[in-house]
Amino acid sequence: MTPEGAPLSTVRIVNDPQSLAAEVAAAGAGAEVVLEATYGWYWAVDALADLDARVHLAHPLGVKAFAYRRVKNDVRDAADLADLLRMGRLPEAWIAPPALRELREMVRHRAGLVSVRSGLKAQVHAVLAKQGVTVVMTDLFGVGGQQLLDEVWLDPPYRAHVNSLRRVIDLLDEEIDTVRRQIATRLAGDPGYRAVQQIPGIGPTLAAVFVAEIGDVHRFPTPGHLASWAGLTPRHRESDTTVHRGHITKQGSALIRWAAIEAVQILPPSTPILGTTRTKVGDRRGRNIGTVAAARKLLTLVYYALRDGEVRALHRAA
Repeated sequence: MTPEGAPLSTVRIVNDPQSLAAEVAAAGAGAEVVLEATYGWYWAVDALADLDARVHLAHPLGVKAFAYRRVKNDVRDAADLADLLRMGRLPEAWIAPPALRELREMVRHRAGLVSVRSGLKAQVHAVLAKQGVTVVMTDLFGVGGQQLLDEVWLDPPYRAHVNSLRRVIDLLDEEIDTVRRQIATRLAGDPGYRAVQQIPGIGPTLAAVFVAEIGDVHRFPTPGHLASWAGLTPRHRESDTTVHRGHITKQGSALIRWAAIEAVQILPPSTPILGTTRTKVGDRRGRNIGTVAAARKLLTLVYYALRDGEVRALHRAA
């Protein structure tokens, strides 16, 4: 498409770097290209970067209006994206560099394995419940729980089911530990990774999540922008002079929100800044809102830890 909006050509290509490079090279050096942040876009960005093309990644939420057109196909979508780009109205998402995308792949892979393992553990609890077995310990997969699973009588089909689940869980434990070591090795010299762990409730696992998912923290002007990106700010609906605020948006990285909530939930109420915020807000507005408020405060500390390499507020509180 020309700068005036006249279409030059429309070509359908296979998902192949060489085919994409050949088509974009025909547009000349320094061509501007817009991509949708859809399934498997990494290879396309890398192929275009090798051509020195100026790549723009359309934000999925910003182009959501495309779904309401009566006629929706790849040709119309491509034309609309090109129009938005040439008019300077394209809502853009940040393109993470290749090294950060690799780190994210590892962190998200570990999170996925843990999620699968949690589901399998829930299945073990369900099988025991079918046999009327009462689990008295808090952790069925600790030392005492493993002894219970070894000794408890179960009918043969249920015993086979539990044994099968335990074998798969053991395999997942090994894979999770392997990925954990790989992540720790990759982040060993990262100053942000070390700084984030100064914050109460954040250990190596959650620190890796924050470093990988946030990436370059300088792209956020303030901690509030980071909290908004993570979906931890309230919904805002405004019409003329009427303003309505609701629950948090939950638009953004679900992994960041999980990590922030997970970190503040385990803190004692007396923990400076985070525990006290959770308790004070929770007493006034309920436990869940108090936890979200503390998670938002934690993201503020994460922001300064990644930006400055330390969290001065913690030193003052001490």
